[in-house]
Amino acid sequence: MIFKDYYKILGLETNRISMEELKIAFREQAKKYHPDVNGESTMAEERFKDINEAYRVLSNRSRKKKIW
Repeated sequence: MIFKDYYKILGLETNRISMEELKIAFREQAKKYHPDVNGESTMAEERFKDINEAYRVLSNRSRKKKIW
């Protein structure tokens, strides 16, 4: 299993953030890398999937505990 730094994926420098800050960071990154905005860029599509995974894990307290 490859370790993914979900905070870094969302552009956050620390893990001490509020849910509101998490939501804002997710929205900014999702807008930036959304496949509809980036056309046929496969890198953007993969990045977008990573962003969604990071948000899904960090916004769920039980999943978040598993990574620590």
